[in-house]
Amino acid sequence: MEALENLTPKAIVAELDTYIIGQKKAKRAVAIALRNRTRRLRLPEDVRDEIAPKNILMIGPTGVGKTEIARRLAKLCGAPFLKVEATKYTEVGYVGRDVESMIRDLMAVGYAMVKSEMQGALQGEAEKRTEEILLDLLLPGLNRKKPASPASARSEETLPALSSPTGDDGGKENDTREKFRKMLRDGSLEDRMVEVTVQKSGMPSFELFAGSANLEDLEMSVQNITNMITGGKNKRKQVPVGEARKIIMAEQLDRLVDHEKITEEARKRVEQMGIVFIDEIDKVASKGERGSNQDVSREGVQRDILPIVEGSTVNTKYGVVDTAHILFIAAGAFNVSRPSDLIPELQGRFPLRVELESLNAEDFKRILLEPKNALTRQYTALLGTENVAIEFDDDAINMMSELAAEVNSRMENIGARRLHTIMETLLEEISFNADEHAGETVKITTGYVSERLGDIVKDQDLSRYIL
Repeated sequence: MEALENLTPKAIVAELDTYIIGQKKAKRAVAIALRNRTRRLRLPEDVRDEIAPKNILMIGPTGVGKTEIARRLAKLCGAPFLKVEATKYTEVGYVGRDVESMIRDLMAVGYAMVKSEMQGALQGEAEKRTEEILLDLLLPGLNRKKPASPASARSEETLPALSSPTGDDGGKENDTREKFRKMLRDGSLEDRMVEVTVQKSGMPSFELFAGSANLEDLEMSVQNITNMITGGKNKRKQVPVGEARKIIMAEQLDRLVDHEKITEEARKRVEQMGIVFIDEIDKVASKGERGSNQDVSREGVQRDILPIVEGSTVNTKYGVVDTAHILFIAAGAFNVSRPSDLIPELQGRFPLRVELESLNAEDFKRILLEPKNALTRQYTALLGTENVAIEFDDDAINMMSELAAEVNSRMENIGARRLHTIMETLLEEISFNADEHAGETVKITTGYVSERLGDIVKDQDLSRYIL
C-alpha cells in the first residue's frame, strides 16, 4: 500500500522502461489505472464507492510485452496481483476450473502477502524463542521450563563434556546453557542432530472442479474427513540443528501472528487494491458465426467472467470477497478473432483499449542492449561463471536485430521471443564447450553471426525448424 502511494504515473512508466522497450501507450494506461487506485482511496467513503475501476484491454501480437508489463507490474506494486490465462477456465457444468477461482487465488495471494509482512515485524521475537527452544533440545537435562514448542526435548547423541560440568548446580547449568548459546550463535552446532515434531503430511492435495457454489468449503470438509481417517497426527523426526531452526522458526512465526487480523487486512487490500491480469482473453472469443459447441463453451466462459468483472461477491476460505473495485487487465493477440467477437457486455466492462505495436529491428537492438535484464547481459553473466568473457560488437548486435526482424516477417511473428532463439543458437557452441574456453575472451562479430546463423536464415525450410 505504501509502495503505491509513492508511485506517480511518471515513476511507474520510468520503472517499466528499465525492463520493457517501447509500448508507451500501454505503459501510460497501466500507470494511470494504478495511480487511480490510490487517488480513489483518498476520497470520502460515499464518493469512493461510486468510482469503479476502468478496466483495460491490451491488444497486440505475441512477444511485444503484454505479459512482461503485467509481470513487472506485479513486482512494482505492493498490491495483491494475480496473472491467469482465460483458457484455463470453463463454463459452469464443464470439467475444469470455474472463473470464481481467480478471486480465491487472488485472496490467497493477498493473505500470503500480509502474513509475510506481519511475520517480518515479529522476526526478532521469533528468533529469541527459537534459540531458547533449540537450547532446550540440546540440553534436555537442563531445561528451564517446558519447551514452548511441541518439539521433543531430546538429543540424538551424547553431548560433550560441557553438558556435565562440576561445581554449583545452579551456576553450572547457567554456564553450560550460555556456553551452548555461544556455540549455537557461532554455528558450531549446526550439524548436531535433534528430535523435533513436525506436522504429518496428509493425503496429496487435490482440486474439486466446477459444480459447487463453495468449492473451498467442500474441499476443506473432505480434508477434515481425511485427517480423521488417517489420524492427522504429528510425527517425530531427527534433523540437524540448522534444519530444526527453520522448522521451529516457521512454527513460532505462525503462533505469533494474529490470523484474524491478517485475514481482515488481506480482504481489505484485495477488495480495494487487487489487480487481476487475464491473459489470452482472445482465445475465449467466438470467431465469426456462433454455433459450434466450442464457441458455446467459449461464450459461456465470457458470461461467467462478466459478473466477476462487473462486481459480485465470491466465497473464499478467508471470507466473502467483493470484486466491485478489483482492477482487471485483459490481454490478447486477437490475430484470429477480434475484440468485437467478445460478447458486448464483456466489451463494455473493458472501456480502455490499448493497442501494442509490433517490434522492428531497431526495437530488437534496444531490447538486446538497454533493459536491466537484456539478453546480452544475461548470457555474458552466465558464461562469466565459467570464466569465459563474451564481447558483442555493435555491428553484430545490428545484424542479429535485422535477422530477428527478417525471420519474423517471413514466418510467424513471435516478437521479441525470436531473440531468445537467435541468441541460444548463436552461442550454442560456446555454451557447450565453455570449459575449454576458460580464461578466454570470445568476440561476437558479424563474421561469427554469419557463420552460425547466415545459412540457417537463407534456408527457409531449415529456419522454420531452427529459428
